[in-house]
Formats: sequence, structure tokens, C-alpha cells
Amino acid sequence: MEVIKTHTGKIYVDRERKLEFLTVGDYGKENNIKADFLGLYKEIHGVQHHDVDLSQKWVATISTQKGCPMRCQFCDCPRFGFYGNVARNELAYEVETILRNEDVRSTSRFNVHFARMGEPTWNGEVLAFTEHDLRDLVAKYIVAETVHPVVSTMLPKHNKGLKEFILEWCRIKNEVYGGEAGLQFSINSTDDEQRNTQFNNMSLSLEEISALARRLPHPVGRKYTLNFAVTEETILDAARLSELFDKDSFIVKITPIHKTAAAVKNGFNVTTEYTDYDVYRKFEQPLIDAGWDVIVFVPSEEEDSDRITCGNALIATRE
Repeated sequence: MEVIKTHTGKIYVDRERKLEFLTVGDYGKENNIKADFLGLYKEIHGVQHHDVDLSQKWVATISTQKGCPMRCQFCDCPRFGFYGNVARNELAYEVETILRNEDVRSTSRFNVHFARMGEPTWNGEVLAFTEHDLRDLVAKYIVAETVHPVVSTMLPKHNKGLKEFILEWCRIKNEVYGGEAGLQFSINSTDDEQRNTQFNNMSLSLEEISALARRLPHPVGRKYTLNFAVTEETILDAARLSELFDKDSFIVKITPIHKTAAAVKNGFNVTTEYTDYDVYRKFEQPLIDAGWDVIVFVPSEEEDSDRITCGNALIATRE
């Protein structure tokens, strides 16, 4: 096991199991989030790094597959290869490794993001692990006021079990976790051609995603999330989004596309997002004017250089 310290946590690399997962703290929502509907009105012109406190919010981001078959143009995972799904006991191994290697024994919030390597909807063990194992596993090591699992999906069009997975996750979110769980759709653009380029023609069309969204139960607690990882070239049409999705069930999250090796190689503009809020405002304001709840998440340059948020850059660049 290789452990790499980052500015906000650690990345664990288990080459034998072909797994990579990480633990990070949080700067505090007032420092890197703008969300008017939450009373966070300050524009974020760059995020100043500071020490994080895991007793306030602790995030574990784990892999659901060993590599990823999706081949997104902004992600480094394809360079690693693909070696199948992570087993249920290996999902536990990732979380348990994170928990037992910190001194913290209580936290207000423990988030588990199924968002490192892999597309979680290909792996049904994510559902069983979340419903039957996760909370008991966390309780073995820490006292967490809230355990909050999150599935982030690129909505693969070749996954015949996609709808069933998403509906089952919604049941777990609404009934098992009482709303305290997340579902995030990676949308990135309201233009199908631009999406197809970014997702290498591997994702559903916007109309197909919209049809799936209409099948979802109304969210208990937190709404579902439409995620847009943006650059200045992103097409995000507020009117089009309002035609496709229900504001009562979804919020919009805006983040940058991170500076992975693949993003740089494939010509994504990933150099201006950290200190200039203009690139976010031009997407945020039309959405707010159209009645959407919008979260703008701005990472620090240290987080991006640590490769903690997008793809498998650490392993991929060590080939």
C-alpha cells in the first residue's frame, strides 16, 4: 500500500488490488461554495488553502471499479486500463482503511463518494454495500452524526441496468437514509454534440436522461444534482435545462474541469478558473434568473495539483 499525503488528506494506492481511494477534509462551505439559496452569497475569487478539520466534515472518495470503461476525454482513468468491478468486501476495505488510519474518532459528517475510479452504476455491489454495510462499518471506528453516501454517474448508454440501479439508489436515499444521501448526474453541457465529445459517445443523450429523470421519485431531503464541470467553452443554456429537468427535484452544481493530463492533452481550457469568478458567473446567473437553485464549487489550486477530485491521475501518470 502506498500512501501519498496531500494538502487536505491522503491518497491510498493499492497496486496489488488495483485500487485507488482517498480521504480529504473540507475547507468549510463558506470558503469554497457560493449558493444563494443556502445564504452563501460571496463570490469565490480563488480559495486560500488552510488546514482542514475532519471532525467537522470528513470525505472518503472510493473506487467502484478497477479503472474505468467510460473513456471520458477529461479523465486520466482510461490510461490505467480496466480490470472489472470492485467487490463488496473491497468497497468495505477502502472505507475501513480510511477510517482506521486517522486519529479522529467523531465527526459531524462522514461523506462517502462513489466517484474515484469507475462508473458506479455498472457495479450493483454499491447498492448492497450502502444499504447493509456502510453505516455499521463507520460505527465500528467513529461516531458520525451523519453518514452521507453519494453516487455520481456519467449515465452510460450501454448499461442495460442503469434505470434499475438509479431507481434502487433513490429508494435507498429516500427510505433507508431518510434523504441523507446524494445522486449526481454528470451533465456538463446542454448541447448533445459537446457532451458526446466529452463523454466519447458513451453517455445517454440529454432527452434520454430527461426521460429517466421523470421516472425518479420525488427526493426526500436533498434534491438530486445536475453537475456541470465547466470551462469557458461550455454550453449551458438555462432555458434548455428547464425544458429537460424539474427544478423541484434537481439543483445545479457548477465546478471546473480539473487539470488532468487528459484534459490538457485534449485541449480543455483549464487554466483560468481559480481566481476569476467571471467564468462561473456567466453560467450561474442565467440559471438563478430561470429559478434554479445553484451551487458553485471552487477548489483550491492545491486540491487540483493533488489530483484529488477527477480521474486516476496519480496512477496513470506513473506508467
